Amino acid sequence: MEKTQAKVVKRASRHNRIRARVIGSALKPRLAVFRSNKFLYAQLINDDTEKTIASVDTRSVKGDSPIERAKVAGTEMAKKAKAAKIEKVVFDRGGFKYQGAVAALADAAREGGLNF
Repeated sequence: MEKTQAKVVKRASRHNRIRARVIGSALKPRLAVFRSNKFLYAQLINDDTEKTIASVDTRSVKGDSPIERAKVAGTEMAKKAKAAKIEKVVFDRGGFKYQGAVAALADAAREGGLNF
C-alpha cells in the first residue's frame, strides 16, 4: 500500500470510530468538518433526518493563511446556526487532528456563540 493510500485508510478508520459515538439530532446537530489540501468545509447535520441544516467553506473566504480563513468560516457558521435557532452542537473533526485550521474553525464557532 502506498503511503498516501495508508493515510487515507487510517483517517477513514479514525472517522468511523468518532462517528460511532458522535450523533447529531434536531436539537443538537453535528458540526462536521472536512479538510482538503486547499480548503476547509463545515456542515451542520441532523442525523435523524439526514439533512444538512447549514454549510460553509473557505473557498470564497478572504484571508492570508488557512487558519485565518478557518476563523472566518467558523464565525460564519456560528451566525448561520444562530439564524437556524441552534445553540448546541456536537463536533465531528472527521478523523483529522484537532490542530491548525480544524481547531481554529472550532474555536471561532465557540466564540461566535455555539456550545460544544
